[in-house]
Amino acid sequence: MQSILLSSQEQAWLHMASAQRVASKQWLEALDHYQCSALALLTDLPNVSVELDELKAAIAPGLVEKAINWACSNPAHHLVYFGSSFYPDALKQLVSPPLVLFVIGEPELLKKPQVAIVGSRRASNAGKTTAQEFAQGLSAVGITVTSGLATGIDSAAHRGGLTGNGRTIAVMGTGPDVIYPSKNKALAHSIVDAGGAIISEFFPGQGPKPWHFPRRNRIIAALSMGTVVVEAKIKSGTLITANLAADLGKEVFAVPGSIFHAYTEGCHWLIQQGAKLVTKVNDIFDEFAIEPQQLSLGVDVEKQKSEVNSLATDKLLASVDYDITAIDVIAQRNAVTVDKVMASLLEYELRGLVAAVPGGYVKLRGK
Repeated sequence: MQSILLSSQEQAWLHMASAQRVASKQWLEALDHYQCSALALLTDLPNVSVELDELKAAIAPGLVEKAINWACSNPAHHLVYFGSSFYPDALKQLVSPPLVLFVIGEPELLKKPQVAIVGSRRASNAGKTTAQEFAQGLSAVGITVTSGLATGIDSAAHRGGLTGNGRTIAVMGTGPDVIYPSKNKALAHSIVDAGGAIISEFFPGQGPKPWHFPRRNRIIAALSMGTVVVEAKIKSGTLITANLAADLGKEVFAVPGSIFHAYTEGCHWLIQQGAKLVTKVNDIFDEFAIEPQQLSLGVDVEKQKSEVNSLATDKLLASVDYDITAIDVIAQRNAVTVDKVMASLLEYELRGLVAAVPGGYVKLRGK
């Protein structure tokens, strides 16, 4: 257990965490029972009980070696163990909290106020826009946005979190060196470069396994003051996260949607169970008594904002739904030719208000 960059205590916690067939609460109970440090438990108490011997026998030296090599390979790599000053108290309320977190980026971010935004991987354009705008609003007032780096709602939430004054944390269901899905590697790098963090309780080299993601979800739920659900099926990992948050006494928020959309069924079910219905980020601010922060905007930005708001009230834009709307339907609603509709929709698309999709257009934002 020798390393130039890792303390003996850090390595002791790594050894305990490597025993992945052992629930972390068993190690914590042993530490409490013997009233000693992690290092003393492993080195100074030989053969004190069969139970402790069994725990030690489950340690995986190979995983420990990989973790040490990973931690020493880059100054942005950090080990945040249970007894560390960086370890968030919020995680200690879990029955079996992670003994070690592998962190890329800023470990102090783990103790900052956070709100989770989670949802479907196969999200609609409207859902992704909602997640990104909620994240932008939270980040603008200094709230860290936490999610799971999945495609769909998670990715949109992270991108929104990158734009404000706050930061974003990605909790992974793989080792810290395995970005999953691989298409989000660029996003992961952006999160770290912007002062955020990527965290995992899984050891370097460990890939995605089905049982990893419920474990990841419990960390997301525990870290955050509240969890916002944007699009989710009834049977989904997203609802697992929301239920975990509720069990921990955290706030759960749900964004409503069309009753004909399968991906809003989970949100509507949560609302029926007592989750707070939210349609704008101020609804979340109200729950946490956060004062929306007026950001200082330059003249050009204010002018652009005014133009966008003017467009957002346009009758033609109002005739585009958040679900797919055919071009001829838009033309009919406005009593104009398809050619004129196409010209207006192109302008709206360039401003990010609508998106062209197979079968027509969908509204991304606006009134």
